[in-house]
Amino acid sequence: MRIDEQLLNEAKAYAARKGRSLNSVMEDALRQLIHRSADVAERPPIKLPLSGDPHGPKLNWAELKELDDQDFVEHVLGAGHEDA
Repeated sequence: MRIDEQLLNEAKAYAARKGRSLNSVMEDALRQLIHRSADVAERPPIKLPLSGDPHGPKLNWAELKELDDQDFVEHVLGAGHEDA
């Protein structure tokens, strides 16, 4: 396996700061990546109002983030699956 030298140095420094082995840091990083990918694949799509209609709703970035955060919380708590 080849790893970018700067990234490897950052990982070594992180491991040293945390008092861990580089191997354990790399294993945890891979586990998190794999589990996050699986969680994203299982997560239901977010339903957003469309703004194609000039009189329809228009959302700013803060409102979009709030919708995403709300959906994530419902997903984690197990709510929202009944609605899908």
